[in-house]
Amino acid sequence: QVQLVESGGGLVQAGGSLRLSCVASKRYFNVYSVGWFRQAPGKEREFVAAISWKGRTTKYADSAKGRFIISRDNTKNTVYLQMNSLEPEDTAVYYCNVIKQIDPPYIPLDDTWGQGTQVTVSS
Repeated sequence: QVQLVESGGGLVQAGGSLRLSCVASKRYFNVYSVGWFRQAPGKEREFVAAISWKGRTTKYADSAKGRFIISRDNTKNTVYLQMNSLEPEDTAVYYCNVIKQIDPPYIPLDDTWGQGTQVTVSS
């Protein structure tokens, strides 16, 4: 089982930027695609972005296209989510997870989630 720890969230004004990090405990994390997801209060968890295990393929939700960039550094067992031009609607707890394949519906390999990292965007 891969343990994932998300960090980098915080409070930011609309239009600002944050970079989230997802660090994995297992080396074999590097052979899996990874997705970022988010859950806003009262809403279901939703897909945000995903990256293939070599980083050659990336996918984004429509809400993230043009504003967010997902990347990874397999030497550090880390996946990043650079979030720019943040909007109040981006306020949520952000989670990462290993996914079965980098195609919709981006099903997690394991339905175990970390604590996530809170992102709050003020207007």
